[in-house]
Amino acid sequence: MKPYRRILLGAAMLALAPFTAGAQEYPDRPVVIVAGAAAGGPTDVISRIVAEAMARHLPQPVVVENTPPANVGAQRVAQARPDGYLLLMSNVGLAAGATLFRRLSFDTATAFAPLGLVSDAAMTVIARPGFPAEDMRSLVSEINRRGEALNIGTAGLASAANLCGLLMQQQAQNRMTIVAFRGTAPAITELMAGRIDLLCDQATNTVPFIRDGRIRALAVSSPARLPGLPNVPTTAEAGSPVIAMSTWHGLFAPAGTPEAVQQRINAALVAAMQDERLRARFAELQTDPATPERSSIAFHRRYHVEEIERWRPIIQAAGAYAD
Repeated sequence: MKPYRRILLGAAMLALAPFTAGAQEYPDRPVVIVAGAAAGGPTDVISRIVAEAMARHLPQPVVVENTPPANVGAQRVAQARPDGYLLLMSNVGLAAGATLFRRLSFDTATAFAPLGLVSDAAMTVIARPGFPAEDMRSLVSEINRRGEALNIGTAGLASAANLCGLLMQQQAQNRMTIVAFRGTAPAITELMAGRIDLLCDQATNTVPFIRDGRIRALAVSSPARLPGLPNVPTTAEAGSPVIAMSTWHGLFAPAGTPEAVQQRINAALVAAMQDERLRARFAELQTDPATPERSSIAFHRRYHVEEIERWRPIIQAAGAYAD
């Protein structure tokens, strides 16, 4: 080997040495999970429960930082140093955002290293007091009859609530008027007041209001009925199999994060999913912890791409973008 080539090779090895050593010692300082949502919402709450459980399986603290809105938090992580110290907790909105946001500064499909799914929460199709439809079949008929005279609320165009509403339109083959709020709380308030007709949001947010009778549940989007709402049929049971989705949450690192670091984070995440305290908190939220298969890196990598591809044609057909 020529002398100058040995020098270049040596310089390259020296440059890589600190990064390789860091991967072997990871983590040697606190790990930050970015929640692209405001404090108090489901993504924030789930992030904090998971961070607390993961910290019991790592030698360093795991802390949560709120960076709303979701696309801003995702951008922060997409552009971060790929060393495993800045992670992203996101949900189905990340996959949908690849189409909803037409001017993103990153490619959602390639900007992240999926580290494992965390949770799944069923969606609930709910109606205002006095709404004429009492089940999904009569709701589809009502949408077909009234179309844009019906108002359906969402927690924002990039929210799971909006995606569920798009599925409802697809089922009915007719459009409603979509009313976008800044979060779930104002949407539920307007529904209870009768100023909007419908809402489709995750059970985490809606079960308390359904139980006390302030809103009426027509169906849940999960494969099986929810333990917390045993008398509410699934959308498949109610004749609306198109409306099948969950609000999943998953953990992501910047693309290029060393494989050894990804595996270390995933090991802590998989262990956290079996943590009894985490599982009890998730049960209170009507949220299922990811199974070992779904919390694996291999599954999450496939699922991430599949979800982006699933939502693209649905959003394009609706023509309702977030920018």
